[in-house]
Amino acid sequence: MMKMSLVALFATSALAISAAPKAVRYAVARDGNEARYRVREQLMHHDLPNDAVGKTTAITGDISLTQAGAVDTAASKITIDVTSLKSDQERRDGYVQHRTLETDKYPTVSFVPVSKSGAMLPLTAAAQTFEVQGMLTVHGVTKPTVWHVTAKSGGNDVTGSGWTQFTFTDVQLAQPRVPVLLSVADTIKLEYDFHLVRQP
Repeated sequence: MMKMSLVALFATSALAISAAPKAVRYAVARDGNEARYRVREQLMHHDLPNDAVGKTTAITGDISLTQAGAVDTAASKITIDVTSLKSDQERRDGYVQHRTLETDKYPTVSFVPVSKSGAMLPLTAAAQTFEVQGMLTVHGVTKPTVWHVTAKSGGNDVTGSGWTQFTFTDVQLAQPRVPVLLSVADTIKLEYDFHLVRQP
């Protein structure tokens, strides 16, 4: 009887351990990732303002969660190579690279997630909307920011999109001043369409 009880105890313990939540790591996939900046501008000889949009797919990084489902800040970081940003105008791209972002000195923008709120884990095939708080580094300046995220999971993949915004002043960027521009809004919107893959 005692032997059977011990066997049952060990079996129950093993089942509990195997069912317990585990720390997980998600890496940026090779495809399905795009980051964008979006700034409202008013060009000369145009009746209406439009959004200047620059895009890149040069994104790397990981997001890790602890066994309790919290963000493992020490093992989480998303990095965007802003030297590869492209818009619909080469002249704008050159100005943004050399005069605004100064990518020779600051070639990347990075985000380190610290916490999340409003998310029900684990994610499922039904999309959820939640917030991720963390530290954003642009032009060598690091500031707290909140990303508004919509995400879903399918198998080992997590896909979705997120956005945050900040001002030129927040990250010590000079607003563009060129003859063809009548005005540039002070707010920069940063958007990210993501595809993350769970690692073994």
